[in-house]
Amino acid sequence: MSTTTPRASGARRRGWFEPRLVAVCAGYAFRACFPTKRRIGLALPAAGAVLFALLARVIPDSAPVALAQVADGGLFGVVLPVGCLVIGDAVLGAEVRSGTLHFTWLSPASYTTIVAGRWLAGAAVAVAALAVPFGVAAVVAGVPEAIGPLALAAVAGAAAYVAVFVLLGALTRRAVVWSLGFVVLGERLLGTALSGVAQWCPGWEARAVYARFGPGAADTLHRSGIPEGGAAVVRLAVIAAVALVVAALRLGRLRLSGPSGD
Repeated sequence: MSTTTPRASGARRRGWFEPRLVAVCAGYAFRACFPTKRRIGLALPAAGAVLFALLARVIPDSAPVALAQVADGGLFGVVLPVGCLVIGDAVLGAEVRSGTLHFTWLSPASYTTIVAGRWLAGAAVAVAALAVPFGVAAVVAGVPEAIGPLALAAVAGAAAYVAVFVLLGALTRRAVVWSLGFVVLGERLLGTALSGVAQWCPGWEARAVYARFGPGAADTLHRSGIPEGGAAVVRLAVIAAVALVVAALRLGRLRLSGPSGD
């Protein structure tokens, strides 16, 4: 171990972002972090999206307005953050806690490449587990023209959410607790009260994407002081990029130990 660690660490210090290795890291993360049981578990958020869409059918408003109402607190307030939390923790935080991240951490890939690969695997899973069900929810709610806007909002929001949860996985072994705190205290409490905080929260910005592009969503989801539409997509990309850069910097100082270590 004493001869392997310095050589691997030195290779990473000399290297920068390595696109050809990102797909390799992502493929390994997909196989290692998403076993069959976890993939089955991801069906629950997907089922939740469909259930919220069914709820929209009983709301005494037009179908587009009803969908926007359930999307506000249901799809973007519950399904998206919870699903992304499970995915984001799986690709990094869970492996840090269990001690199995050694296999990737000791590889010659740069820290930036490792983080990018882990995020790419999580983002790909999020598209399948969340963006697709969001599109199905639009059909179930009787608003097929909302398929594109809902899927776009889910993809952009999930990309930012997974990046934030990857960052938390690199910062602390209690990533699940901090992730829940980020969603409940940061987004739901502070984000609801302060627009300055909300405009840097993936959940609020994902709503803002749908607020501009979704049919009948402008009045229900509009919130002053928060970028909407394409500007919200750009804001989500910035959030994801900053989170991934900080995660890569933190990964270089991460002290790995066994499952019960700190």
